[in-house]
Amino acid sequence: MKLGRQMPLNALRVFEAVARLMSFTRAGEELGMTQTAVSYQVKLLEGVLGELLFRRLPRRIELTEAGERLMPKVSEAFALLEEAMVTARAAANDQLTINTTATFAAHWLARRIGNFQLGAPHIAVRLITDTTLMEFNRDPGDVAIRAGRGGPGAWPGLVSHHVMDLDFAPMLSPSLLEWVKPLDTPRDLLKCKLIDPGDPWWRRWFDAAGVPDADLDGRPRNLFGSQALEASSAIAGHGVGILTPAFYREELASGRLIMPFDLVCSDGSGYWLIYPESRRNQPKIRAFRDWLLEDIEKHPL
Repeated sequence: MKLGRQMPLNALRVFEAVARLMSFTRAGEELGMTQTAVSYQVKLLEGVLGELLFRRLPRRIELTEAGERLMPKVSEAFALLEEAMVTARAAANDQLTINTTATFAAHWLARRIGNFQLGAPHIAVRLITDTTLMEFNRDPGDVAIRAGRGGPGAWPGLVSHHVMDLDFAPMLSPSLLEWVKPLDTPRDLLKCKLIDPGDPWWRRWFDAAGVPDADLDGRPRNLFGSQALEASSAIAGHGVGILTPAFYREELASGRLIMPFDLVCSDGSGYWLIYPESRRNQPKIRAFRDWLLEDIEKHPL
């Protein structure tokens, strides 16, 4: 007989309890069901199989031959299911999946996550990079780190913790600077190729720099999809990127990137650690949250 999708798992669970305890009443107590509901599930299974599973005798029950054949297989199957659940639960507790942007992953998290694992060696870390806000009930991930305007009520049903402000300034390579110099004023940047002139950060930065009439709309755009790729293009000398200084301290210190002006702007957004309210007390999430916020406090970006 091929049961397929009609596999009566609940009825089998009830049968296993009744056969193990040899009592409809005690099986109901164990499963939190009434005796009537237990009897119904057993009769349902007998109907599916076309066989009686129990002999109802005065003041007791006993397994029929069909019940004797079925009982060990069902017990073994539920034992295997329980073992699988324990294994899956242990694996879920031992792996922390972090969903974040490629830029934050490459220029901050990947460089620091080893410090977290030193303090929590039993937790394996998996990084997933994406540009959109994940759906926790659909997408893989225990926590997410996302850019946006967070704060109370920004993401209903989610807990959010501020990680860093997201500011920005123009940066370019020494080779490009040598080719276009001098860059004496912010307006001189308009002599250069801007990697993505359609990025709203450019308009905000030029306005703050006293160049409200900067011609940005007529310039060709490069849509790389992440700040990390724009930074790589800037380092290669392909144009001027509008980048977050905190992510490129090493490149600025080594001279691979140059920030020609001291003006750094912000649009009020930042990076936030977010996760469902229901996961607040999961040990692996609590461990990562505490480490991240403590590290940020000790080494502010």
